[in-house]
Amino acid sequence: MKLYNYWRSSASWRVRTALALKGLSYEYVPVHIVHGEQRSAEHHARNPMDQVPALELEVNGKRVVVSQSIAIIELLDELHPEPALLPRDPYLRCRARELAEIVNSGIQPHQNLAPMARMDALQAGAGRLHARHFNELGLAAYEARAKDVAGRFSVGDSPSIADLCLVPQLNAARRFEVPDLDARFPLLVRVEAACLALPAFQQAHPDAQPDAPKPV
Repeated sequence: MKLYNYWRSSASWRVRTALALKGLSYEYVPVHIVHGEQRSAEHHARNPMDQVPALELEVNGKRVVVSQSIAIIELLDELHPEPALLPRDPYLRCRARELAEIVNSGIQPHQNLAPMARMDALQAGAGRLHARHFNELGLAAYEARAKDVAGRFSVGDSPSIADLCLVPQLNAARRFEVPDLDARFPLLVRVEAACLALPAFQQAHPDAQPDAPKPV
């Protein structure tokens, strides 16, 4: 397998965590989105949205490329069922997907480079304010919706697709200077700590990636 990704991309981070939890080896192929490498003809052929991640793998004897982090994670869960990243119970599986989509659809699109650049073109600094607003809105919704299904993790006592989305999102919230995370979202911060105690989450962390900037 080859994972085309960027060290700080939250969507890439989700997929790295899924691969690590399932113990799957892969070739790490960096795509520097700040330098525009995602818009190269070669990468555009992998993902016409000019985004990361993209996962190249073999399915039924054929080499294929899959993009979009949620789709990739669900495919990995079907091809490699253990440990499960979607609960077996239908209701809890739905709730895990719901929490993942609060992040994937409700927060992350507002903090991607392209929409932030368009906001900044209209008004200097508007991009960060826009991203911070939707981080606060989405994290509040996640905290409220997780309360009745959370255990050690967002849904019960095993990591799920929801946690794969939550951990990178809290990291992004700190970059966008969302205030008082510990006080406002105690459940989320507690779940984050449980996740980051696991080797798979540590292995997938941006700072551990080969294309991450090295400390001076």
